Order: sequence, then C-alpha cells, then structure tokens
Amino acid sequence: MKNELNKNYSEVMEFILLGFRTSPDVQILLFLLFLLIYMVIVVGNISMLVVIKIDSRLHTPMYFFLRNLSYLDLCYSTVIAPKTLAAFLSKDKRISYNGCATQFFFFALFVGTEGFLLSVMAYDRFSAICSPFLYAVRMSQQACVRLVIASYICGCINSMIQTGFTFSLRFCGENRLDHFFCDVPALIKISCVDTLVNEIVLFILSAFIIITTTTIILVSYACIVSTVLKIPSTHGRSKTLSTCSSHITVVSLFYGTVFFMYAQPGAISSPEKNKIIAVFYTLIIPMLNPLIYSLRNREVKNAFSSVQSLSCVRRFA
Repeated sequence: MKNELNKNYSEVMEFILLGFRTSPDVQILLFLLFLLIYMVIVVGNISMLVVIKIDSRLHTPMYFFLRNLSYLDLCYSTVIAPKTLAAFLSKDKRISYNGCATQFFFFALFVGTEGFLLSVMAYDRFSAICSPFLYAVRMSQQACVRLVIASYICGCINSMIQTGFTFSLRFCGENRLDHFFCDVPALIKISCVDTLVNEIVLFILSAFIIITTTTIILVSYACIVSTVLKIPSTHGRSKTLSTCSSHITVVSLFYGTVFFMYAQPGAISSPEKNKIIAVFYTLIIPMLNPLIYSLRNREVKNAFSSVQSLSCVRRFA
C-alpha cells in the first residue's frame, strides 16, 4: 500500500500538526494550562541557573551538573512549547519540512544529552560517597567540563542518527501529523515507504541509550547503598542518602516516560497515549525538576533564601 502511495503522490513540503483534537473552548483551556506550565518551567529553571551561579556555596561538581540539567530542561521545553501554544490559538497548524526536521533535531539533542547527563550525575554521587578522598581529583573542574561535553557529543550523535533516518523517509500525500510536535512515531506513521528499518533503528538506539545509562546509574547506586550500609549511625546513613534522593526521583521520572515512549515494540501504534506521555516528558518533567531539587535539597533552599534576603536588603538600602 505504501509503495502505491509513493507512486501516486508528490513529496510533501510541509506538515500539519493536528495536536489535541478538541473543541475550541477546550483548546483555550489547554492553551492556558500549557502557558502556565511553560511559565513555571522558565521561571524555575532560570532561577536555578541564577542561584547556582551567584551562591559560592553551590560552586561544586554536583551543582555544576544541576545547572546544566536546568539549562537542558529549559532548552528542550522551549523547542516544543512556543509552537504548541501558537497552535492552540491559530487555525494555521502548519510547519515546514525543514522546520519540522530542525525542531526534531534539537529536541532529540537536548533530551538525549539529558539522559547521559543524569548518568554522569549518578557517577558524581558515587565518587563523592564511595571515594571521598579521591573526589577532588576525579571531579576536578576539567573533568566535570569533559563529562558535560561528552554528554552533549553523545546526545548529538543520537540526534543526527535519528534525524537522518527519519527524514530520509519519503512523505507523499498525507502530511497530517497526529501529534503536537514533530516526533519519530508520528512521522513514521505517515510515511509512504516501508518503515520497518526505521522502527528497528528507533527501538535499538533508544534501548541502547537507556540500557547504557541506566546501567551506569544502577551500578553507581548499588555501590552507594553498599557504602551507606557500612555507616554505623542511622543519622549518618539518612544524611548521606538525602544527597541522592532528588536525583533518584528525577531519574525515575525521566527514564520511565522515555521507556514507555520509545523503547517498547509497538509504541508507534497509539498516538493518543503517545501525546499524553509526550506532554509529561516535554513539559511536566522540566517543570518538576527545579521544584524537586529546591524542595528536597537543603543547600538549594538555603541559597534561595540567601538570594531573597540579599535582594530585600538591596531594595531597602
């Protein structure tokens, strides 16, 4: 069937993002909800970037990685949110072929980089807890910068492969994407050629990234738990584990949604479920991450309090 369509239709030059097919009233409510979420994302992540930059107590490897995490959350939500918000209020839901490819490339770049960065953050906690005397050497400023650059390189390779394979497909006649942004499952579904190879590549690449990064995370935390159990006092154990609780929560949210979205056979067959999951990892997780780290981390809360106090002093000086 797809080969017949390939012969009968010309190549598409733009796509139509169908988004959430609801009544106009519901579209306005969704616009307001998404706008509120995006505003929280921007304010929350920029606040984290500013506080970590200003407060010298947070100039440590752990918060260097957290600052990069906030930057990635801000970037990949910004790749998606403005176009989605505009689509809620406009009847014109078109996006050009090149615009679609660009949106997907940067989205895959930032999301892939975040996956690798989370595994780097687990290694940082492992080094701090299991090898405290070597921590300053293992996590020197140069080492931290290299680890972040390596995360971006791995994310970029993932993005180039996925973008190259996806947009090497032919799209003829049908140009309506049953999604609110350009994502692989929706694009594969409307292609007019055989997509089996692309689906296999998507599954293998996603599974490889998830298995590789989660292995690093699980091994790191297995060593951390083993070390913590050797601490004699209950207070010492709880205090040590408290430095990992925020990271564990963020990892669980991120990898859980990515697994359900990309690393399951047949993930392409349910567009409505994909949209709901996509909302979670494109908007909800970037909104929750700064809240998780600020509410569950005493050092970050103290830093926010110090910045607020300083701003009040300057205001009344």
